[in-house]
Amino acid sequence: MLVFPNQISIYISIEPVDFRCGIDGLKQLCKQQFKQDPFSGAIFVFRNSRHYSIKILWYDGQGFALFLKRLSRGKFYWWPNTDEQLYVALAQEAQVLLHNGNPATANFQIPWKFINQAALDDGS
Repeated sequence: MLVFPNQISIYISIEPVDFRCGIDGLKQLCKQQFKQDPFSGAIFVFRNSRHYSIKILWYDGQGFALFLKRLSRGKFYWWPNTDEQLYVALAQEAQVLLHNGNPATANFQIPWKFINQAALDDGS
């Protein structure tokens, strides 16, 4: 199981991509079409045109990892719908998507926020 940390940027490509592309092809897509740095450590999620497979591209500081998930039955029913080329997803949304759920109808807790220890010490 993949777990997406809250601190990592996650970008979901709105349009389907050619799944013959490997790491190098998806890197070029991130750079040229999306104007994003694939070496940033962000996670990029892509789907095929038939909606039954997704690819996840991630650079971990040493090299690229490419994950593929192909459903044995059915399709990924939810995919973001926006006029932009990329959808910026929360970690929880990406996790639900990976399990073929619908993030739009999921009930999420409010994302964790940093607590300023100095403010607590001051009594603020």
